[in-house]
Amino acid sequence: MKSKNNGAEKRIEEFADLFLNTLDYSPAFAEANDRIRAALREKAKELSFEELAESCGSLEKMAALAGYSAQDVKAWRGSGTALDTDTLRRELRIQQRRIYGIALLLTAAISEAVWAVFNAVHRNSELPLSVALVLLLLAGAWAVYRKYRRGLREGQSLSAPAYQKVCQLSDLYLKRLLHAIALFVAALALFAGLELCFYFFGNSKAAELGENIGANLLAIQLPLYLLLKNILGVRLARSYAVLGKEERADRHLFCMEVFALFYWGSVLTAGVVLRGRLLYPANFFIVAGVVFLLLVIAYDLTLRKRITNQNIVFSRRRAALWTAAAVVVLAFAFMNRDTWFTQPYINSVPVVSRTTVPIEYDDETGVYTLTAAQGDFKILHLTDIHLGNSLYSYWKDIKALEACYAEISHTKPDLVVVTGDLCFPLGIMSMSLNNSAPVYQFAAFMRNTGVPWAFTYGNHDTESIASMNRMELNEVYKSLSFKTSGNLLYPYVQPGITGRNNQLIELRNADGSLNTALFLLDSNAYTGEGINVYDYIHDDQVDWYASQVERLNREAGRVVPSLIFFHIPLQQYRTAYQLYQAGSDEVTYFFGENEEKMIDTVCCSDYPSALFDRILALGSTTGTFCGHDHYNNMSLEYKGVRLTYGMSIDYLAMPGIEHDTAQRGAELITIHPDASWDLRQIPLTSIT
Repeated sequence: MKSKNNGAEKRIEEFADLFLNTLDYSPAFAEANDRIRAALREKAKELSFEELAESCGSLEKMAALAGYSAQDVKAWRGSGTALDTDTLRRELRIQQRRIYGIALLLTAAISEAVWAVFNAVHRNSELPLSVALVLLLLAGAWAVYRKYRRGLREGQSLSAPAYQKVCQLSDLYLKRLLHAIALFVAALALFAGLELCFYFFGNSKAAELGENIGANLLAIQLPLYLLLKNILGVRLARSYAVLGKEERADRHLFCMEVFALFYWGSVLTAGVVLRGRLLYPANFFIVAGVVFLLLVIAYDLTLRKRITNQNIVFSRRRAALWTAAAVVVLAFAFMNRDTWFTQPYINSVPVVSRTTVPIEYDDETGVYTLTAAQGDFKILHLTDIHLGNSLYSYWKDIKALEACYAEISHTKPDLVVVTGDLCFPLGIMSMSLNNSAPVYQFAAFMRNTGVPWAFTYGNHDTESIASMNRMELNEVYKSLSFKTSGNLLYPYVQPGITGRNNQLIELRNADGSLNTALFLLDSNAYTGEGINVYDYIHDDQVDWYASQVERLNREAGRVVPSLIFFHIPLQQYRTAYQLYQAGSDEVTYFFGENEEKMIDTVCCSDYPSALFDRILALGSTTGTFCGHDHYNNMSLEYKGVRLTYGMSIDYLAMPGIEHDTAQRGAELITIHPDASWDLRQIPLTSIT
């Protein structure tokens, strides 16, 4: 029965709209509009809709039903002075700019005032400068507000299209104000909740609390700005026309304030009371926020229609934009998650049978020492493994891990060195932004093999869009290192120079004599000057390398042989390759091909590193090993130094590379007791 009555009322409203919505709006007509509609609804109780339409089939008849004369109708039809739509739009644009300015200045003034009070109370800071800034912001807001007030149209007649525009504007600002109230109270409560978490579970010192408040203050500023903006917007819409629902709308706004304050007050109280039993307090507030959002959505779909002309207007464009935004947000969140699709395979990896090598770590210097049990020392060089950590990359990740295991089980090395790009957190290219799970998983994989391993960063390991930055990932590696795993040789102490991990590993013979020094240098990632503008090994890194070589030489009383591992090739790799192509006798070819064509054949930095010149001057290093260029695996000797590209493992990063096989594999470096060494490529196709 209620649905039937609602349908009849809707037909009456639509019938009235045919006549009333064509008239210009004026304050006098606004009252008559409401009275005529009320009279029609009352008359409909006596007549059928068809009889009502016949008896009230003109504006004059409708007006007479509500007690108005023909002269009143003539006055409603206007004198041609009503505000037209174009003029209204121009005025609204000006007023809206003023609203943005007022809200922005007031938000800045309130934020600065809060921060100034906190500094004065907890840090004993002087206030004059802050007070002057607050007063300046308030003066600016007042100046703009005066112009806004002068621009308000009280009692203005509006053309019918302009009136409809004002109705739409009123609905828009009213809906936004309701949401702004809910958002502001929620943001204020969540802000307070996070600060309470920091206080109770973190650090109660004023300095640390102040830094935390400063970092999170933006979470309050934006909701405050939206609240102020929409309060002024509702006032602007109401200045043009009285729509008859203002009193009820004000009650709804008040109820939203009370409900939001009560809800979040209860949440904060519960959070404080239960703080001893909450394992993850932040999650408690997040869940409360989701429930609150659902309650606000339920209100939008039901009760809000009582105070708006059109509650929810479906727009394909808006729906498409919101859907796209939701997809982006959800995809971003999903791609940042740790996933463990490869874990069942990792759990099945058996230990590689081999002779165990004793390992020692110096807590003061961060140097690892490996002592050969007998005879030769074998190092397996892996590079560009490119684990994606997504369902999309699952099969390619499995193939990469299987390839690594095949190389390790075939060569049974004493040490594995990975020269970067273990991860590939590159968004849609890998369907993942996560660069921590691949590290955890590869560390578990290597722990199962039982083979010691070391790592130097590549450009993809800490991409700017990745879930963890270089400092965070550095801590992950430390948490998985030797004291925890027994086989990851990642230093807990690192030199204070450029780069994320610069490391020295000493190889000693069975009699304890120093055989060879292994240097792992960070070739860094990007310079930040453009897309794929690669960085290089900086001067302070070169100086550190030189100082360590000189120290080892002094202690040993001779020149100690060394090898260097890094990710991005030096410019000398390009020089040597160009000489090789020209048939020069300045280089000696050993093996491999350079087939890279993605950007350049040799993708080195545009900036020269001083490393190679220092290598020549010191006479210690006889070979360098890098990755980065997935189709390059050539080994050339240039000026007495062996420059070797590692065969890549990659199945993911390069388009179509999963189908190519000639470039995939590793290198086995065999160091003899006299520090001489041999190098052999181990193509994957030769062992599988």
